[in-house]
Amino acid sequence: MTLTKAKLAVQVQRGVYGVKPWEAQRLVQRVLEIITATLVRGEDVLISGFGKWMVRRKHPRRGRNPQTGADLLLSERRVVVFKPSTSRRRRLNPKPEDPADPATAWRRR
Repeated sequence: MTLTKAKLAVQVQRGVYGVKPWEAQRLVQRVLEIITATLVRGEDVLISGFGKWMVRRKHPRRGRNPQTGADLLLSERRVVVFKPSTSRRRRLNPKPEDPADPATAWRRR
């Protein structure tokens, strides 16, 4: 299931007392506009505890048209990459507990 902008607005509206649905929609839209404008300027967006969006430059490179097999030159372009924070990465990929690890021994008691 994909989290859409509309579903995100509903979650915001339910999570913040007194916010009307149209206000939640405008709030989500405005946050996305700010993030986009920042990335267009070539600046990074860092949300502590969540992650970082960065603009990376891809150099021109040779490519091939898969239908015709013709060689072509792909122009330079910018792409957005996302790196989740360490805490988010740990939540997505929890490590199995090692019985010999004293740091996790307290969990087994």
